[in-house]
Amino acid sequence: MVPDRLQSRRFEVKYRIDEATARAVREYARGRLEPDEFGLASDVPTYPVHSLYLDSAGLDLFHSTINGDRNRFKLRARFYDDAPNSPVYLEIKRRVDRCIVKQRARVRRECVPDLLSGDLPAWKHLAQADARHYAALLSFCTLRRQLAAGPSAHVAYDREAWTSRENNSVRLTLDRRVQCEVHRTPVLSTAFSRPTGIFAGTVILELKFTNRFPVWFRELVEHLDLQPESAAKYVDGLAAVTAPHLASARWSGPAPSFSFKPGLLPA
Repeated sequence: MVPDRLQSRRFEVKYRIDEATARAVREYARGRLEPDEFGLASDVPTYPVHSLYLDSAGLDLFHSTINGDRNRFKLRARFYDDAPNSPVYLEIKRRVDRCIVKQRARVRRECVPDLLSGDLPAWKHLAQADARHYAALLSFCTLRRQLAAGPSAHVAYDREAWTSRENNSVRLTLDRRVQCEVHRTPVLSTAFSRPTGIFAGTVILELKFTNRFPVWFRELVEHLDLQPESAAKYVDGLAAVTAPHLASARWSGPAPSFSFKPGLLPA
């Protein structure tokens, strides 16, 4: 089983770049970072990432990002393939001012539909007994229950990831081919039926760090003349889906209006 090297608190800065710039970023990072554990088998460490996002009937989490709420969060189930023995990560991603705070529980895949449908959390749901993961599962299920949140959208992309050699305190990711589809059942699958591509073929660069902005990050940004830009995959994905999808049976309220407030450190 892949070790969990999650950094629970860190900063993230996002940029939208073209493919030529992405290749320059890779060469700049290659001598300073190593491929993360999911991409060790390839010279270019790329792998698929899938997330099933949860939201309330009124899309409260969607709107909290659009409204630029200072302290907001997302609920999602993250997975990487369809293998029945692969764990699934139930995650809370909070934005507290400019800091990103994450909790996640590694759970058994077969337990996910019941947990997302309202089952009370238990140790048996975990892929491996771990107090931190159990605490995260409790928090996730509590928030899900308070919001009456259910599956909302399936978001997927190909991620190229580089990380610091010693402790994952510095991380650089390049996300390509981002796509989204409304998904309202707790069944996990990497397959799409009618996905919508977002970000118009651009690459989403994320620079992640736990303390100060690394000097070489600053040199990279200045050398390539990069400017921070909002790239919220769940929100931008739903915004790219047509209004009839958003207004259909599961949501009783009106279809949301889309007016974005990009910030320096988007969630």
